[in-house]
Amino acid sequence: MLDRQLAEQLETTLGYRFKDKGLLELALTHRSVSAQNNQRLEFLGDAALGLVMADLLFINHPSASEGDMSKARASLVNRQALSALGRKLRVSELLVLGQGERKSGGAERDSNLCDAVEAILGAVYKDGGYIACYECVTRLLKEDLPTQSLDEIKDAKTRLQEMMQQKGLPLPVYEVENIAGEEHEQKFHVVCQTALSSQPSRGTGSSRRRAEQEAAATMLTLISEQQSGEF
Repeated sequence: MLDRQLAEQLETTLGYRFKDKGLLELALTHRSVSAQNNQRLEFLGDAALGLVMADLLFINHPSASEGDMSKARASLVNRQALSALGRKLRVSELLVLGQGERKSGGAERDSNLCDAVEAILGAVYKDGGYIACYECVTRLLKEDLPTQSLDEIKDAKTRLQEMMQQKGLPLPVYEVENIAGEEHEQKFHVVCQTALSSQPSRGTGSSRRRAEQEAAATMLTLISEQQSGEF
């Protein structure tokens, strides 16, 4: 059973009140519990989210190419973005998990949070239709949506790579220095080196990709600071 107070808080954050509360409960039920779980709603929510995001990008960026919109959509609704949204929504406190899944840290696992967010949006779509889902997505992701150019949402690794290519320099090199922690909650420590900085940068994350993104973001800051100091 869901904690009703937390469920109501989630509905407030979503800006949507479910007519069928059972849909919300199903959206938060992991497959480790029973055959009645959130996987089908996750499938529906993934499709609905993709359509809403495509609609928003199409409307707000009339001159953007199909390729640019596809890349932007992929960046805005990837696992990292959706698991972060799940934490913001406090989904981990509401997830209904099997005993083994909970003991292994499943409530905080990125994949579970991402799946639950998609399932919640699938539940909104099923309960209230496209407009309700559109309004919910817009409300949740409005701070992440690019307002001017789609270049605003390029990730740090992409921006760093493009910077090196524009200057005719070798691409950044990323190396894993260390992997710490238990298998279900590993921390990756990555170092990044480029020809534009005399110092390496480092990043840490729950996956190699996340750690590399953090290292790339730090490297961009280092390069900016070093170039500013030259004038």
